[in-house]
Amino acid sequence: MPPMEQTPDPLARFRSEAATRQAAGLKRTLRARTPDDDGLIDLASNDYLGLARDDRLADAATAATRTWGTGSTGSRLVTGSTALHAELEARLCAFTRAESALVFSSGYLANLAAVAALGKGALVVSEAGNHASIVDACRLSRSRVVVTPHKDVVAVEKALADRSEEHAVVVTDAVFSVDGDLAPLAELHAAAVRQGALLIVDEAHSIGVIGPGGQGAVHAAGLAAEPHIVRTITLSKSLGSQGGAVLGAPEIVETLIDTGRSFIFDTGLAPGSVAAALAAVDILQNQPELPVFVRTRAKELAAMARELGLETNDPAGAVVPIVLGPPETALRAAAICAEHGVRAGCFRPPSVPVGRSCLRLTARANLSSDDLAVIRGALTAVAEMMKVTV
Repeated sequence: MPPMEQTPDPLARFRSEAATRQAAGLKRTLRARTPDDDGLIDLASNDYLGLARDDRLADAATAATRTWGTGSTGSRLVTGSTALHAELEARLCAFTRAESALVFSSGYLANLAAVAALGKGALVVSEAGNHASIVDACRLSRSRVVVTPHKDVVAVEKALADRSEEHAVVVTDAVFSVDGDLAPLAELHAAAVRQGALLIVDEAHSIGVIGPGGQGAVHAAGLAAEPHIVRTITLSKSLGSQGGAVLGAPEIVETLIDTGRSFIFDTGLAPGSVAAALAAVDILQNQPELPVFVRTRAKELAAMARELGLETNDPAGAVVPIVLGPPETALRAAAICAEHGVRAGCFRPPSVPVGRSCLRLTARANLSSDDLAVIRGALTAVAEMMKVTV
């Protein structure tokens, strides 16, 4: 009797790939934090203005939840649009000086809709440092995509000038999510105008942080009224809530309502999150000094790192990277920070290029002088570790 053939195990390749990632220092692990952040000073979250636990946001979310329920109950084209959603869109327009706005259930989905729908059938020119949501959106557009080097406006204009497509879209982060530097928005806009292209700017890390009152990098560059610009934002960073939005001309919003798949086929943002975002906009308008506080703290963190001999950038917003090299070194540095009372973000490939694993520190407006003293102790220990490692 012939031996029975062994049935292939469809999970074997995943175990093998996981082992490879583990060996390379690229294994990810979920860690459930406690309400007090495990007693650590938070330099890892995106809560730049310290609003995520603000009572004003919590009270607004609670009241909206009791009025409207815990969920929006459907896509926004069915039952998922409430009066709160319309109010938030109007308030975001007033705050950012945009003509129209459309709220999504996440900033990721806002990027997917904006780039995939507006870039369909066009050349899409994407900056090399763009967030993964933009990379995925470029793929979903099914258009030809040209990736240009970081902040290289000449390469962008050349790609636009050499295109065979009638239409073109340029897409960039405003503040880059790991390096923390600012895109050359004025130059990109000028190139887009000369070449008849649309410019999409992801303001995830700049809204609430950059410019007077935190109105964003596009506004700070004097471009808020320009019709060639589309902005995407998130409500889950500076605004301490959840969700995202696209800001632009009425034609842009109409197009996304009609053709944006991640808008049409997704359940609308929960009313509690909408109300929390509204409360955050109120706070920003009443406390325009908050963005100044966070930018000041970011510069202090960067200066501290440089004093200790650690490699970092001059931050445009809240993000302060500390480049360490191999992923194992970054993991060890994050553990050292935790041992010294600080939670730091640890970024490894594919989030960053090979050899550029880093700690990503994110400043908050409500960091105290005592917090900075603890942070200095943690970074001093990381610097000592680096001396031993080298």
